[in-house]
Amino acid sequence: MTIDINCDMGEGMPGDADIMPFISSANIACGYHAGDEATIRETIDLCLRHNVAIGVHPGFDDKPNFGRVQVYLSDRELYKLVWKQLELMQAVCLEKNTKLHHVKPHGALYNMAAKDRSYSTTIAQAVADFNPDLFYYGLSGSIMIEEARHAGLLTVKEVFADRTYQPDGTLTPRSQPDALIHEVDVAVHQVLRMVTENIVTCSDGTDIPIQADTICIHGDGVHALDFARAIFSRLKSQGIEIKAVQL
Repeated sequence: MTIDINCDMGEGMPGDADIMPFISSANIACGYHAGDEATIRETIDLCLRHNVAIGVHPGFDDKPNFGRVQVYLSDRELYKLVWKQLELMQAVCLEKNTKLHHVKPHGALYNMAAKDRSYSTTIAQAVADFNPDLFYYGLSGSIMIEEARHAGLLTVKEVFADRTYQPDGTLTPRSQPDALIHEVDVAVHQVLRMVTENIVTCSDGTDIPIQADTICIHGDGVHALDFARAIFSRLKSQGIEIKAVQL
């Protein structure tokens, strides 16, 4: 059994280099919600050093809010927003003689795509038009996955180690006090159930089915390194291989 562990990187957090040994794919900020061309290059170098798959992490052009506030754009504006970030990341990869592996929207862009079919369709189409061979990471069970498949993309169902779930399978909004998981043991337990049992316990105590191809750990989380190290170790001890998604 194999599973991918992904982490949001290049967002100006101090722990990126320490986390790299415990993940298999990285979602690199493109300078819109966080980062800049220098951090993109540094993060790609880290990925190459640790054999970590390189992903694009497009977000809203809103550094003051870290891309976590909803922005309503026309289809044309949204398409252009995603395309520009794909283009920027592709250019740096070519410069470093490497290639992109996947795309995962960031923050509010991700959450809107998980609920708004128009957003999910436009983002998926931008990715498919740019490079149909890229994997598309989306919220497991959401319309993100459905629309990406319709666009002809290879989809990767994502689950979260450090977030709680609602009964409809969406993530608990960060505005609510129980949205984030802070304890390592709780995060590890949630991951094990999602990976080995295809079940997650929601914030109201109910269990719902879930499919996991990749596990996300937020790189800006206070406990990101502790979570990554513990989850990596526990999965390995269960005989589960940590590996980026492949064809």
